[in-house]
Amino acid sequence: MTHDTPLSPRPLRHLAEVHRRVLSAAQLRAHGVTTAELHEQCRPGGPWQLLLPNVVLLHPGAPTSEERLHGALLYATRESAPGVPAQPGADGPHRPVYPEAAITGLAALTLHGFSSTPPLPSLDHVDVLVPRLRRLRSTGYVRVLRTPDLPAPVAVTGLPVAPVPRAVADAVAELTDADADAVRRLLTEAVRGGHCEAAVLVRELTRARLLTRPHVVDAVDSLLAEGRAIAEDRLYEMVGAYGLPDPVWNVDLRLPGGPHLGGLDAYWPEQAVAVELDTRAPRQDEDALWSEYARKREHLERLGITVVHITPKKLRESMEQQAAVVRTALMASGDRDPAAYVVVLPR
Repeated sequence: MTHDTPLSPRPLRHLAEVHRRVLSAAQLRAHGVTTAELHEQCRPGGPWQLLLPNVVLLHPGAPTSEERLHGALLYATRESAPGVPAQPGADGPHRPVYPEAAITGLAALTLHGFSSTPPLPSLDHVDVLVPRLRRLRSTGYVRVLRTPDLPAPVAVTGLPVAPVPRAVADAVAELTDADADAVRRLLTEAVRGGHCEAAVLVRELTRARLLTRPHVVDAVDSLLAEGRAIAEDRLYEMVGAYGLPDPVWNVDLRLPGGPHLGGLDAYWPEQAVAVELDTRAPRQDEDALWSEYARKREHLERLGITVVHITPKKLRESMEQQAAVVRTALMASGDRDPAAYVVVLPR
């Protein structure tokens, strides 16, 4: 028997090619391979090899990166029936699904297309998320990470992969202060590459209790500056692309001879309309920071100034809609009572 020989009673032709090369012991038994035959095939120098406990590679050579990933998922998947259930593709072989398991960490980020992570062949381990109550140990090249809240995976090349914010947090958790540059590169690429918003990423780092580490805090400060710069660029783009009148940019408002009213990202003095980018980081003081935002907005609106709050996510996903909101506010200015006189200063 070789790895090309169909197994009885159920042939493997319905599976994609990689799934004919990496199978669990339970799947092999379901296809008619006895325990004795399995041991014979996996003997030293035999045609098969044990890739991980109860996971068999059906050829004698070194596993490919794809085989390692599928093997890790097979090892981590809870099997309630012989073999991993399969689902048909639209125009190809069935793809197995891997319940209660997802690739995370550096391997996941490489699959998501990050350039700052090592290529898959050079990774010495693959991180796999499983539910906290699973009794499963790390072994071989698989590092098992238990979690009380397994995130909904994203399908990447047919594999269940943790969303980018969670994968970044799991990767950063393994990096020390000696890897500060690597942490900064990961966080920056996550935002600059459009994989996720800075606030979402910071929320995940906070949940993972990583903001107690100085090198992570330093990287987060750079990340937030990066996220704000990107949002500002999109705000400039929105004004130009949708024909809005030019505002004055990045200004402070003050009452004549009075107190400072706050900084604004864009302001139209004639219409008394302001835009403020909401780039708050969701840290422990979020409620206090939001209260400060709300107080400033209420104060400005009592003075007759309309404040439009825009988040980086809205700018990225619905720029035209946000431009319409600002245009409506500008057009409605003629129907409002004149705003109080304020002093506009560069910020």
